Amino acid sequence: MKLGEALQEKLLDVRLRDKLLAEGKVTPKQIEEFLKTIPDDANNAAFTGGEKTSGSSDQ
Repeated sequence: MKLGEALQEKLLDVRLRDKLLAEGKVTPKQIEEFLKTIPDDANNAAFTGGEKTSGSSDQ
């Protein structure tokens, strides 16, 4: 990975995104464009059963 690509990914890292957006270092349009480039891996998700669903009951 080239340095420029690594820096671009760091700017849009979810852990930094909101802070950088508030500081004006990235724009909402830049974030939207980046999100469009990320592949949808929902079909590869593996559910472990650790989360409760809205239909589950503790009774």
